[in-house]
Order: sequence, then C-alpha cells, then structure tokens
Amino acid sequence: MTKIPSSNPYLPLVAEVVERIEEAPGIFTLRLWLRDPETRTAYQFQPGQFNMLYLFGIGEVAISIVSDPKDPEIIDHTIRAVGRVTKGLVRLGRGDTLGLRGPFGQGWPMEKAKNKGLLMVTGGVGCAPATSAIQYAIQRRADYGPLAIAHGVRRPSELIYTERFRSWESAPQTQVLLAASHAEPGWGWRGEVGLVTEVLDDVHPEVFKGIAMMCGPEVMLQAVAEELMERGILIENIYVSMERNMQCALGHCGNCQFGKEFLCKDGPVFPYPRVRPLLTVKGY
Repeated sequence: MTKIPSSNPYLPLVAEVVERIEEAPGIFTLRLWLRDPETRTAYQFQPGQFNMLYLFGIGEVAISIVSDPKDPEIIDHTIRAVGRVTKGLVRLGRGDTLGLRGPFGQGWPMEKAKNKGLLMVTGGVGCAPATSAIQYAIQRRADYGPLAIAHGVRRPSELIYTERFRSWESAPQTQVLLAASHAEPGWGWRGEVGLVTEVLDDVHPEVFKGIAMMCGPEVMLQAVAEELMERGILIENIYVSMERNMQCALGHCGNCQFGKEFLCKDGPVFPYPRVRPLLTVKGY
C-alpha cells in the first residue's frame, strides 16, 4: 500500500536525519524520520518506490527507499555523492533536516512473487532500488520460495552492504552470489571474478521457475534478462527498475520520459516486455 501523507504532492515535508551510515567511499545511507507525528504515522510505501529529497537552497533529487515497509517511520536512503544535491546531502548528520516528498512510482511485484522462487540481480550502487524488496522477502521468508541474490561490482572495494549480505546469506533457502569484474590485491575477494552473469550457474534451479527482479546499468539489465529467458524464466516474470534524472516525480516535466512511459509514475519498476523494445534504441 502507498500513501502520500500530504494533500499537496509538490510540498516537501520536513524530515530529520536520525542516523548516517558510511557504506563505502562516497556512498552513505541516511536514516530519516518525518518531524510531524501525524504525517510520520500516515506515511506508507512499497518496495521499489522512491522519495524526492530536497536540500534547502540547493535542489532536489530522486532517491530509492531501501528500508522495509514494516517500519515506515524510519525511512532509509542509500546515496552516492555524484552531483550537486547528493554532494550536499553527504554533509548532513544526525539532527539535520531536509525536505521529503513521496513516496512515488510503481514498486516491485511482491504479491505476485509469493510462494515462488525469487531471483534478485543487481549491479554496483544500483542495488539500492532492490534492497527494500530483498529486506521484504527476508523478513517474510515463509511467504516466498528459494531466494537468490546475485550482485555484481566493478571491483571489491565498491561493495556496499557487506553486513547485510552476510545477514541475508544466513536466512533459510537464501543464496548470496557476488561477482567483481576486476580483482584487487589485498581484499581477499571470495566471490566470482567476472560479470554477474557468471554466477547464474550457481543459482538453485527452482529459482528459474519464479520471478526475477533486477536493477543496475541498462546494458546489464538487457544482457541478464535475455540470459534468464534462455534459462527458463518467462519474460512476463522479469521485472527491471529503470533509472533516469527524475525532477517532478509526477509525470509533468517529461525529464524522465522513456518512449511513452514516464519513469517517475509508470515506473521505475517495469515488466521487462514493456521496456525491452527501447533498451536497444540509442537515445532512450
């Protein structure tokens, strides 16, 4: 269930930083709560949705929610400091305030996935949009079949959520499969050295009879989706989270348009058949 706790979706609510977590160089998680008790209680989101975070006097940026909907009063966002707004957000600490609009967009099909195998394929910091879905399935483990989490990074030093991966791996019927494109000396990397597709051979066969959810670079999404179909996953059971520069979050500005779709309101999560034709078209 989604509930925006404001009658005006353009009006930011005041959120407070309750904790800041360093995940990796240049990557951090802000744990927020809404200052007003009534809006804090009313706020509800689905895994895969996002918020617009507003840094007063600087600007606004779309950031995926990475926490579990069972605790909507604490809203987590993992952020990479790469632009004007995110480089400002990196300076925030406990007790600082910022604006928050949301939640927005379409989330992951968690109801459809119940009692089925679940494959999560993620790449780099692009794992953030899938994190809330993984948390959701882990916290409700009896509702889902075997779970496989395949995550790829360019190099071991870019791996975030190290503790979460360890925790997820300890859950029943759960595999965590890591791949790094390039090995680094001194890191003691125990995962695969290569592309994330190379760990798919180790996925439990039952998983390929279920639902796949993916996020990361678009070239990775397309390559993995096509391989998953060869391995038996039906195309209608493959879902991807797309990324664009979203500005209004309401489908009005057109900045995130992808063909006839607007990522902010029609996505960011899409069934793969809806976006497959455009993933090979230069310019989209």
